[in-house]
Amino acid sequence: MKKILVTGGAGYIGSVITETLQAKGMHPVVLDNLSQGHLEALAPGTDIVVADLQDRHALEEVFAKNAIEAVIHMAAVSVVNDSVRQPLKYYLQNVGGLINLLLAMRGAGVNTIVFSSTASVYGIPDQVPITEKAAHRPINPYGWSKLMCEQILADASAAHGVKWVALRYFNVAGATARCGEWHTPETHLIPRIFEVVEGKRTHVEIFGTNYDTADGTCIRDYVHVLDLADAHILALGAAAKSGGVFNLGTSSGHSVREVLQCAEKTTGRKIAAVEQPPRLGDPARLVASFERMSAEVGWNPKRSLDDIMRSAWDWRQNNPNGYPPPANPEP
Repeated sequence: MKKILVTGGAGYIGSVITETLQAKGMHPVVLDNLSQGHLEALAPGTDIVVADLQDRHALEEVFAKNAIEAVIHMAAVSVVNDSVRQPLKYYLQNVGGLINLLLAMRGAGVNTIVFSSTASVYGIPDQVPITEKAAHRPINPYGWSKLMCEQILADASAAHGVKWVALRYFNVAGATARCGEWHTPETHLIPRIFEVVEGKRTHVEIFGTNYDTADGTCIRDYVHVLDLADAHILALGAAAKSGGVFNLGTSSGHSVREVLQCAEKTTGRKIAAVEQPPRLGDPARLVASFERMSAEVGWNPKRSLDDIMRSAWDWRQNNPNGYPPPANPEP
């Protein structure tokens, strides 16, 4: 059975990737420091090593004790505003963690990696849908840390034959029956909307209502987490062929008001929203072209915003208390 190391495999997206690997007959080995991940998101019997990417010895042991064939690298710190406040933390964890991982891989003779990147490498785009050829202009340390990681992978490929793919995410949402999105504090729009429905907050904010869009609110690209997981499995094969960077989007998007309307339809509840001034640096549209991913890897998003909203709401209704607090919370 093919063993795949999934760093950050107990986190929101990582746990769905782990679940998908298992469903496809592969053997995921999860490495997670549990600062954001949850053991409860993993199926009973899943192999997990609780360790940090800064622990070189623990990394080497994972490869020594398991016949790892490839790596899906999800582990990272990823809150944009926090990265502005604590940039050194983001460079240490994201850039330093990848370097340690690549060194351990090289020592074990493992040379295939799928890397979790971000649309933040583009900053404010000149045009949409955004293609992989768009200029790289990160506007925060999180985006810069991911772009640096992509460069490290390219250099490691040229020097050491590392086979790699970087998948640039836009907005990920939705759930499976087992795995859902649960952050403390929550910064993402869809779960924040549900927190209003659940009585955990009085309203959701709409930042900016005078953008050049049909209803004046920002448009963003939403991908179901299961579609994203499928992309990672396909990317394992692509790494051995063309490699490089791929966008994961839908080539269309939904405005904040459209997301609110979809949530109201799904929950059957009116959701209070308060208009706020636009946030600095928020572009009117962030939508990705997935043409390269479709043509070269064979991936196409299958699930709609309605599917995203229904799966996420079902998970929250079945898990009203979410997950327990992380076992090793970040300082």
